[in-house]
Amino acid sequence: MFRSLYVAATGMVAQETRLDAISNNLANANTAGFKRQDAEFEDLIYQQIRTPGRLPDGGMGPTGVQIGLGSRVVATPRYFSQGNIEQTGNPLDIAIEGKGFLSVTRPDGQFAYTRAGQLKLDSQGRLTNTSGMPVEPPINIPLDATEIIIGADGSISVTRPQQPEPVQLGQLQLVMFANPNGLKPLGHNMFEASGASGDPQVGLPTTEGRGSILQNALEGSNVAVVTEMIDMIRVQRAYEMNSKVITTADEMLRKASTLR
Repeated sequence: MFRSLYVAATGMVAQETRLDAISNNLANANTAGFKRQDAEFEDLIYQQIRTPGRLPDGGMGPTGVQIGLGSRVVATPRYFSQGNIEQTGNPLDIAIEGKGFLSVTRPDGQFAYTRAGQLKLDSQGRLTNTSGMPVEPPINIPLDATEIIIGADGSISVTRPQQPEPVQLGQLQLVMFANPNGLKPLGHNMFEASGASGDPQVGLPTTEGRGSILQNALEGSNVAVVTEMIDMIRVQRAYEMNSKVITTADEMLRKASTLR
């Protein structure tokens, strides 16, 4: 009797975790480059009342008696499908059409990786992300640049006064990973490589599936609000069913305790 209380509790905790993932998805529905998460479950260890196989009386039991002890969240995978491309008209906004990540240098000298293409210029003219971290490789834009041109291959050119022809300053690089789900999220639209993600594979845009660069645009979140709302209803119903088990078990215990 008491077992059902604990089993139902594990189900409620698991559904709470999935609701946490859904709420984070909805909160970032308008975050550039955000990739939605989900929760994956697995069943817990089983109590072996009787194992299948040979019985004590010499017979063969085709099935046994095993009582499950609930479920738990085993992973919160992130889905790296392409988000919608939105035109912004800002020449420093870029969208990645493909699997690649931009690389930025953190204050401690380590690299971080992002899909958010909201680029800025700092006081020195360096190209940075919204947190002020310079892109890798470093690119400096002259203060007197009149136009910035970013090509599909990541090449960055500018025009300057008295210089009508664009001059190329450098080229953006994109990074791929064997297992993007192994990346460690850092917040601020950034990820960090880990042992599970594999080593970063750096290369030029438009090569080996890294994707191309689209200027004057941003990749939006790949969160589908309607889908998340449907998943929220499913989570709510699963939570209610587990709570109903606790209520039913409590009622059965109450009746058992009043027997005379």
